[in-house]
Amino acid sequence: MSGGQSGSRGPAREERRQAERISLEMWVEEKTDNERYFRRAGNLSRGGLRLDHTIPLPQGTHVNLTFTLPGDSTPVEVLGEIVSGSGPDDLQMGVKFVNVGEAARTQIDKYLSRAGSASK
Repeated sequence: MSGGQSGSRGPAREERRQAERISLEMWVEEKTDNERYFRRAGNLSRGGLRLDHTIPLPQGTHVNLTFTLPGDSTPVEVLGEIVSGSGPDDLQMGVKFVNVGEAARTQIDKYLSRAGSASK
C-alpha cells in the first residue's frame, strides 16, 4: 500500500487479508475456459495465493488451480477468483479461493501450520 491512500479503501483491504500469508515458491497450473498456464506462486494463505511474474487476468475472472504443496505428493485443486493485479513494472495477481473442498482445505491448513512453525 502506498502512503496517503488508506482513506476509504483501508478497512475493506484489511478485512480481505486476515489470514496469515506464508512465502513460498511453487508452480501452479491455472486453467480458464480456453487457456492453460503454469505460473509461480509467491505466497499462500488459507484464503488464496499470489501468482508472481505474470500478466494479470481481469479482476473477477474465475480460474481452476492445481498445485502440489512443498513436502506433499497429492495435488490440491481449487477454484479461484482474480481479486487484484499490479502495474506493468510488478507483474503479479492475487487469487482468492472461492470453492475449496474439505480435503484441499485440510492439506492447505496442514501445510500452513508446518510452514508457520518452521519459520518461527
